[in-house]
Amino acid sequence: MDLARDTLERARDHLLGLQHEQGWWQGELETNVTMDAEDLLLREFLGLHDDAAVAAAGRWIRSQQRDDGTWANFYGGPADLSTTVEAYLALKLAGDEPDAPHMKLARDWITEQGGVEASRVFTRIWLALSGLWSWDDLPVIPPELIYLPSWFPLNIYDWGCWARQTIVALAVVQSFRPSRPIGISIDELKTGGPHGRAPRPRRDLDARPVGGTTSAADPWSRVFTALDQALHKYRPVKSVRRAALRRCAEWIITRQERDGCWGGIQPPWVYSLMALNLLGYGLGHPVMAKGIAGLDRFTITEDSPDGPVRRLEACQSPVWDTVLTMTALADAGLAADDPSLTRAARWVLGEEIQGPGDWQVRRPRAAVGGWAFEFDNDNYPDTDDTAEVVLALRRVVTPSQAAIDRGLTWLAGMQSKDGGWGAFDADNTRKLVNKLPFCDFGAVIDPPSADVTAHIVEAFAAEGRSAEPAARRGVVWLLRAQESDGSWFGRWGANYLYGTGAVVPALIAAGVKPSKPAIRRAVAWLEERQNPDGGWGEDLRSYDDRALGGRGTSTASQTAWALLALLAAGERANPATERGIRWLAQTQTGDGTWDEPWYTGTGFPGDFYINYHLYRLAFPVSALGRYVYGAGPWGRPHGTSRAREGPPPRTPPTPPQTFGGDT
Repeated sequence: MDLARDTLERARDHLLGLQHEQGWWQGELETNVTMDAEDLLLREFLGLHDDAAVAAAGRWIRSQQRDDGTWANFYGGPADLSTTVEAYLALKLAGDEPDAPHMKLARDWITEQGGVEASRVFTRIWLALSGLWSWDDLPVIPPELIYLPSWFPLNIYDWGCWARQTIVALAVVQSFRPSRPIGISIDELKTGGPHGRAPRPRRDLDARPVGGTTSAADPWSRVFTALDQALHKYRPVKSVRRAALRRCAEWIITRQERDGCWGGIQPPWVYSLMALNLLGYGLGHPVMAKGIAGLDRFTITEDSPDGPVRRLEACQSPVWDTVLTMTALADAGLAADDPSLTRAARWVLGEEIQGPGDWQVRRPRAAVGGWAFEFDNDNYPDTDDTAEVVLALRRVVTPSQAAIDRGLTWLAGMQSKDGGWGAFDADNTRKLVNKLPFCDFGAVIDPPSADVTAHIVEAFAAEGRSAEPAARRGVVWLLRAQESDGSWFGRWGANYLYGTGAVVPALIAAGVKPSKPAIRRAVAWLEERQNPDGGWGEDLRSYDDRALGGRGTSTASQTAWALLALLAAGERANPATERGIRWLAQTQTGDGTWDEPWYTGTGFPGDFYINYHLYRLAFPVSALGRYVYGAGPWGRPHGTSRAREGPPPRTPPTPPQTFGGDT
């Protein structure tokens, strides 16, 4: 116990030292070098070339190259063709000679993999924008898509919000077929293979990956391929096209955020800037100027032995980081009136979104009252952040009950028909868009997932509202979504460890007894997946290879997820729990944190991953706090920390409910 307590106190103090004076926490959101390569290409497209920025980005991209000459999408991951192509292009733009040893390694590997012809559609779009690829060899996205009503298949609201914003802007860009040469050639990366290629097999992300079939064997893919060929020959009526472009421009501009971004993420941001520029918006126009300036907020510049390095965050996560940290510190025994927590709560309350958003297309009568992931993303509050906000605010002495109630009301209104929750929209489940020829990268729909649904169920239960229909239906959805081996699929974190670490505490909080089969199967799965060193880890390749579920190098964040599930299930004295706590203590660094270069966050399963730099602290602090202070299923500390006692429960726990015989 003393070892766990000492480990907890060091980590807690380190975490407290990272708080911004305004109350929030924010860790770096690390992704891959395509962000940096595309940032340089965007600036070339807009005529914003900056030698210093190019050189600094080049140093960063060069530093991320592996010994075999390739770049990956996550630490220790397999080489990725499209990422390597984009990195090579950026380095060539930075002045690296093609015959330099590191460039030759990359070039040889690219050509061995089929050359640029085998890269994903979005990579070849960037090549076309830069005068290095023909638009004739790319799928078509007509801007007239904006006219399709929300009930019609393939309308823009059939896409997940991140894809929706990207597609509308990209439809404008493609209608102009722009080519702005950047003064270099990549002929050495071409193999002479067929121009373009069939989309990669799609994954079914309803609740678990199932591999998918090849597009060639899919009748819908054949239909859309034929449709794409027809669209290449289509010559739009000029008046109709002009009207569609005008409608797209209005749609795009309406969704620009206060900080200049679109959706708080890189893809719609860069394509929106290019789309508006092609429509005649000059760099001095307020919309453009704000959008370009906003990118600086997402740019990290650091010194290195070779000179400054520059990298771009694909997104920022201050609300998410802050509420996870608030919960962790409360788990660590901070009193409800601790200044760090009350300052954070005031900031979080100021981030509440009570205005309109795209989510109202599917839920027009739902009351407003949610939170987004980022500093500015008021058009797209998300259910996952809102649930975690509720869980964090209730641990703090602050006048927040009205905000908590609004959040839960909004969450109830955002439940999908099947009882689960997606992240941004309700019933965003039409899989037909996955068959379109340009959908060969990333998830493009937002169906319910176990991790999001679990967080929402836990939020209802924490407020004593697990008997409400929304929470009960959510529990049933979770019980049905359990994998045959006892785990749960994790959509937004890697992977089955994340899903299981979220679902077990939620089910226990909602009244499912620890002795019931669903919980016992989950505990057995966690025990079986524990590494010999006492920790847990899961390789991101588990999204493609089910056999890797719960298998991988031990990490602090994933070990904490497993411990949170075991502790919620009443397994505090379990030898697996004790070994996990010991692993956290033994691997803690001298300054109270943990080294975690591995990516444990998920953007698009199978394609895009994230290293949240605060995960390595927030989740271990929660797990250690619940171990040391004997937390109950709602995360309420029963012990004390520092000189003050933790807060009493705000509401009494709800008696266990009956959910299909599993309580």
